[in-house]
This record gives sequence, C-alpha cells and structure tokens, in this order.
Amino acid sequence: MHSLPLFHRLAGQPVIVVGEGEAAEAKSRLLQRAGAKIVGMDDPAARLAFVALDDPEDVAASLKARGLLVNVVDRPELCDFTTPSLLERGPVLVAVSTGGVSAGLAKALRLRLEGLLPATLGALAEGLGAARGAMKARWPAGGDRRRALDAALAQGGPLDPLGGSTDVAGWLAGADDGVGGTFEIVLRSADPDDLTLREARWLGSADLVLHDPDVPAAVLNRARADAVREVLGAGSAAPDQAGVTVIIRRGSAAP
Repeated sequence: MHSLPLFHRLAGQPVIVVGEGEAAEAKSRLLQRAGAKIVGMDDPAARLAFVALDDPEDVAASLKARGLLVNVVDRPELCDFTTPSLLERGPVLVAVSTGGVSAGLAKALRLRLEGLLPATLGALAEGLGAARGAMKARWPAGGDRRRALDAALAQGGPLDPLGGSTDVAGWLAGADDGVGGTFEIVLRSADPDDLTLREARWLGSADLVLHDPDVPAAVLNRARADAVREVLGAGSAAPDQAGVTVIIRRGSAAP
C-alpha cells in the first residue's frame, strides 16, 4: 500500500486552512462537514493543515517544522496525507484514493459506487450498531459473532448490503452460527487477481491461514489482517473447526 487509510475524528478540533479561492473553500467545506474548527496558520493547537497556494513550499515546510501533518492541494509530493473521494451513506463512509496520482479517477470510481450502493446501507449500519448488545448475548465469543455476521452479510445472505434489507432483528431471530471448517486453495499463479471469488471470500473470513513457504505476499495480503498466519510444516497449528482455516498451496503451475 502507498498509504495507510485512516478515518480521523475532527469534531471540534482546530484545523489550519491556508489559501484563498475555490480550492481552499472546498477543503473548508469538507472539514466543516466533519465538524472541524477552521483556524489560521498560527493556531498552536492544530495538528492538521491544508495549504492551497500557488507557491506552497515555504508555508508547507514551516507547518511541517511545527509537527503538523500537511496536505498541499495539487502537490502530492508535498503531502503528508491526501484526501480521498468520499461516498456517504449515513454512518457508512467509503473512501476512494489514488494517493494523489489521479483525483479524476478516484471521483469516477466513487460515482460508479454511488449507483451500486443502496440508500438503505446507512439504516443497515445503524441497525447493526443498535444490535451489538444482542449479538454479544447470542454469540459471546468474538469469533462466533464475526462468522455469523459474515454469513449474514455475504452475497445473497439475509443482510446482503446490496440487497436492501435492514431487518437486523429478523435475522437475529433465526440466525445460524455462520460458516466454519477447513478450505484449501491451490494457486494457479502468483497473481492474487487469479483467485476465484469463492477463494477470495475464504481468505476474507479466515481465522487461520496455513501456507507453503513460497506463497507470494500479495496473495497472503488478501486474508483478514488479524488472521493467524503460519507456514505449513512441523509445528503448524491444528485447524480449528470452530473457525475458518484456509490452507494455501503453491501449485505446480504457479510460476
């Protein structure tokens, strides 16, 4: 990854905006939507700054010397962080970023996603948030809770995010415990895009990934970030049938 995506809570926080014109006004509008307090360059409490100037180098360097993280409009090489193209559905925020390489491409992708994600997505998120206590009571173990929710939110599931349903209470009343078991992937190539949709879903829900030592990192990165990863061989963890174990083998055809 070229950057680590983070969502920064700015409600009531001072943020510096330096500049005039549409670019500075656009940044100010975005910050105000997030609840930030727009302040001048000399505010000592600010930790973030946006610079929209024709010659931003000196101002950006001065702010960085004070320890601020700085975004410089149209100058990605001067940026400590970039602002993505945002899609908002209630509490759901989808951010599309190219790391400053092409804001136009990020916008085009966001517009396509606008047409795919239903207006009910925000209500679904709020319903799931309100049901956290009920889900913890039903599945006290975090792994069990995650597997049940993964099954519900999967394509064609009772809470498929693209399906329009927001009946979280109805799902809880009849929910099962989600998928578990051991699944094996034999790689056809070193390209993670050659994984089938089913294989990608296994990796996305895996609790344990057991893999040959020469499996490419790009493939392993498709697994859940908090999944346990171990090289196949003596001493490997035994598959936990209460969770999802994915075994990845290199395969003779993979280069």
